[in-house]
Amino acid sequence: RYPRRMRTLLVVLAALTALAHADPWLVLEPPPEIARGQTIVLVSGDEEYRSEEALPQLGAILACRQGFRCVVLFAIDPDSGEINPDNRSSIPGLEHLGDADLMIIATRFRDLPEEDMERIDAYVRSGKPIIGMRTATHAFNITGSERFAYYSWNFEPKSEPWPWRGGFGKGVLGETWVAHHGDHGHQSTRGEIEASEHPIARGLETHAPWGPTDVYAVGELPKDAKVIARGAVLDGMTPDAPKAQTDKNDPMMPIAWTRESEVRSGTTRRVFTTTMGAATDLQSEGTRMMLVNAALWAMGLEDDIPADGCDVRLVGEYHPTDFGFGGFIKGRTPGDYRASCEGSEK
Repeated sequence: RYPRRMRTLLVVLAALTALAHADPWLVLEPPPEIARGQTIVLVSGDEEYRSEEALPQLGAILACRQGFRCVVLFAIDPDSGEINPDNRSSIPGLEHLGDADLMIIATRFRDLPEEDMERIDAYVRSGKPIIGMRTATHAFNITGSERFAYYSWNFEPKSEPWPWRGGFGKGVLGETWVAHHGDHGHQSTRGEIEASEHPIARGLETHAPWGPTDVYAVGELPKDAKVIARGAVLDGMTPDAPKAQTDKNDPMMPIAWTRESEVRSGTTRRVFTTTMGAATDLQSEGTRMMLVNAALWAMGLEDDIPADGCDVRLVGEYHPTDFGFGGFIKGRTPGDYRASCEGSEK
């Protein structure tokens, strides 16, 4: 028998060895009886809105309720293997985009190395569908690569040609970072449906999207954009708070829209963007329903969206951290967000 100190040391070494060999991403497999054979890659990495908590839950819902294999990526400290959203240059696992049928991205001002940007760029150019959440309008701020500088949120070309202006946000999603429209931290957002006939809107007039995050300002959207919902600025941080009686709601800003644009001859890409999507926003059934409905629509599976919206019941316990800089839970690894579909049918 080992002395107590030796046993403790062996336990610590075993834990460190397991951590060193653990994948720095999360794979969520669907139950075999509902598996669709399609993969969604969810890319987190923002300092404020806790995408490292939101996307594992969204991935679990898409896996357990809708049958998709989901791979969730995180901003990782390469030395410790722990999740660190403040590290803007490290998101291991982007090679999974090569097998993805949908990319869901919720990053903010990432400055990734060229090898990683090549993988993102290859996916974007493939014409496969994309969903952008909240800070994805300003997903990148590339400083180390002139080759991918046009992905930066504030990109303005000095000469032509370039694929787009205003970065990935403006060029692909339809808008880049503009400003806060609601009073950040004091006014919440309720979605009001504009395109009730659209498949993404199914169930949303009954289950209105809501979130404690404020409405973002949005400028002129591209001509191929279709607004699904606009954001009512609420005077308060609860779903039943009254609508603010100010010009903030006249007109209301878009908070969810689609784009269907030709990437190349014969290839049309479906894009859905919402300026909602913080981890706390996913406590709202309507917000979850909007995102899951959008995932099916983006992949051309709109016929599978029920008239009253998709099943978006939470998987396991979900108690998200409030948004705010410096607020992420330190010491966590991707495995800490693993959810099981077993026992989640309550």
